[in-house]
Amino acid sequence: MVPNAKRKVERKAARPKGTAPDSSVGQALRSVYEKAVGEEIPQEMLDLLGKLK
Repeated sequence: MVPNAKRKVERKAARPKGTAPDSSVGQALRSVYEKAVGEEIPQEMLDLLGKLK
């Protein structure tokens, strides 16, 4: 068990202070989400959704 605990400490030490381990992934996901939210819904999709009613 000690070698695993040592590896975790080494990983934490390698990270820059003040950054979360997933901060770049989170930023990328937020960017993609914002782009998707800003896009218009294609008319074909709206037509298909209208048929579900």
